[in-house]
Amino acid sequence: MPKTEVFNKEIVLNQASHVFHTKGYNAASMQDLVDATGLNRSSIYNSFGNKHNLFLECLKVYQNKYQRSISNLLLKANCPLKAIESIFELYLEEIVKDNDNKGCLITNCKSEMANQDSTINNFLINNQESTLALFEDLVNQGQENSSINRNRTPKDYALYLFTAIQGFRMTGILIDNKQQLQSLINTTLQNLK
Repeated sequence: MPKTEVFNKEIVLNQASHVFHTKGYNAASMQDLVDATGLNRSSIYNSFGNKHNLFLECLKVYQNKYQRSISNLLLKANCPLKAIESIFELYLEEIVKDNDNKGCLITNCKSEMANQDSTINNFLINNQESTLALFEDLVNQGQENSSINRNRTPKDYALYLFTAIQGFRMTGILIDNKQQLQSLINTTLQNLK
């Protein structure tokens, strides 16, 4: 008879995410995960297979959280430029609230593990491609309604915005001054006007 899970998977993934977010993948031990989740090693292995699979599930949960937040922002935005600004401001608020200066789990993963593991690398590439597609679509809409200039192609501006977001998230690990970070957002968006 197969064993059934007797724990809340969402809670366990949040607890494991906190460990990975704080320590990174390589520094997080199985004992850290056992201590954080309250599960024994065999429960973790039976439910997730291994540390790698658990980490990948944590990345997906983290990604889904931000995709839902961004979708909500897009529904409220009255123009594409404002939608882009709202995305940056979402991350600004996250940086300001991040008392432990952990940064973004996905950005941290990219700096720690990109090109080291094909499964993780594919996740990062897919995440990047979906973000680039979102920005390209917003820029295209903004250029059509003249809220964004036509000095560069939507694809060029999408890559610029993606790179700016990545840098913004990394900068936010060491600088959490809201005014300084808001100035970075303003400078970034000024290039689109």
